[in-house]
Amino acid sequence: MHDIIKQLEAKREQARLGGGQKRINAQHGKGKLTARERIELLLDEGSFEEWDMFVEHRCTDFGMANESVPGDGVVTGYGMINGRLTFVYSQDFTVFGGSLSEAHAEKICKVMDQAMKVGAPVIGLNDSGGARIQEGVASLGGYAEIFQRNVSASGVIPQISLIMGPSAGGAVYSPALTDFIFMVKDSSYMFVTGPEVVKTVTHEEVTAEELGGALTHSTKSGVCDRAFENDVEAILMLRRFFNYLPLSNKEKPPVRKGADTAERLDHSLDTLVPDNANKPYDMHELITKTVDDGDFFEIQPDYAKNIIIGFARIEGQTVGIVANQPLVLAGCLDIKSSIKAARFVRFCDAFNIPVVTFVDVPGFMPGTSQEYGGIIKHGAKLLYAYAECTVPKITVITRKAYGGAYDVMASKHLRGDVNFAWPSAEIAVMGPKGAVEIIFREEKGDPAKLAEREAEYKAKFANPFVAGRRGYIDDVIMPHETRKRVARSLAMLKDKDIENPWRKHGNIPL
Repeated sequence: MHDIIKQLEAKREQARLGGGQKRINAQHGKGKLTARERIELLLDEGSFEEWDMFVEHRCTDFGMANESVPGDGVVTGYGMINGRLTFVYSQDFTVFGGSLSEAHAEKICKVMDQAMKVGAPVIGLNDSGGARIQEGVASLGGYAEIFQRNVSASGVIPQISLIMGPSAGGAVYSPALTDFIFMVKDSSYMFVTGPEVVKTVTHEEVTAEELGGALTHSTKSGVCDRAFENDVEAILMLRRFFNYLPLSNKEKPPVRKGADTAERLDHSLDTLVPDNANKPYDMHELITKTVDDGDFFEIQPDYAKNIIIGFARIEGQTVGIVANQPLVLAGCLDIKSSIKAARFVRFCDAFNIPVVTFVDVPGFMPGTSQEYGGIIKHGAKLLYAYAECTVPKITVITRKAYGGAYDVMASKHLRGDVNFAWPSAEIAVMGPKGAVEIIFREEKGDPAKLAEREAEYKAKFANPFVAGRRGYIDDVIMPHETRKRVARSLAMLKDKDIENPWRKHGNIPL
């Protein structure tokens, strides 16, 4: 017995050392934490329960028979974040470059299967050189096993990927299938093919950072939801982010009430919208003044900035915020913003998170690049997401709600539960100038007449009352009471229960 205990301790010590002190030092030298250090920081102190510490690969080719490390390059198990259960796997770059073997994949699959059984999120800390080449197709099979579980878990439990090193080739598709991807600047990257292959095939010269770094994916491609400065900031922000989410689709998100009262008024909002309809303002101000304690966790803040998405709380309850941003492209909907918001709305709907929408949208972005890029189909994604969504939906129109974009942005016609408008709201097919030039095109040569017609159109449609008369707007509210009215609506809707018709699944316009 004594010998077995000594053997056990020796095995544990070997597993904790990963690829050895030299490689651990190299990891630290790059400003990166080790796989175990990351888990220690992510989970509540002393809560981590590790699984499969002694698993080793089974490969005997290319000299691998004599090279094995307990754990095989990934640390897996479960623990708590602020007292709430989560499963986690953390790839260890010090062991075979974190490369994925058949055994490595089996460890990840085991925690994913268990997470599905008990209804708890899975967090993946990715730091891997990709498939373990020595294992050939067995390694590729391991990736596919993980992909299948990502898809099966989608909409059932939250899945979060934190990219903390390389992620290349097939390795990128598991994070891509998860709900949120966070990256670390200057030390993480994702791409399907690396710079060398790109140079060979397309003759483009590009660095790994330019091709697939955190800044590239958080500003250009939209693959990454947030980019952080270093491992520590990324993990601490992930702990904060985790607090907004339910453990599974069978639960509601946790309620965390602060000192902020639901009845709070903010009179500064009465002057937020400028008198000049063409002048922009920052929609972030409305969001932070409406939610609890001004605390807003924005998603994809540097991508498709003409729409804002993120999580906040109202009376302690998690809500998803979607808002047009007049400061960027006048708040128009385009391809990127439609996709960004559609995916977010679908996540909220899957996990019982009410959606609050702030609308100031002059329409869809015109132009050949948008039409050739498929704005019709991509814009329809946002329309589909809102129409399918059954969680509480509250909409506040602050200024412009023109054309099809009015319909798309959680209008009453797409089963919006409570639709408010500010007195400054303009709900119409298009802006007064464009409308008049079409309706009275025969009077184009008479500027005075056109100006008169424009004033007439404004008086008719540049207000919320026509929509109000038809019941499309439930009430016209003063801006300063936005928080109070939204909070009351959420309280009224807390037991909302509607279902879509049975189907295997819909066919969203992908």
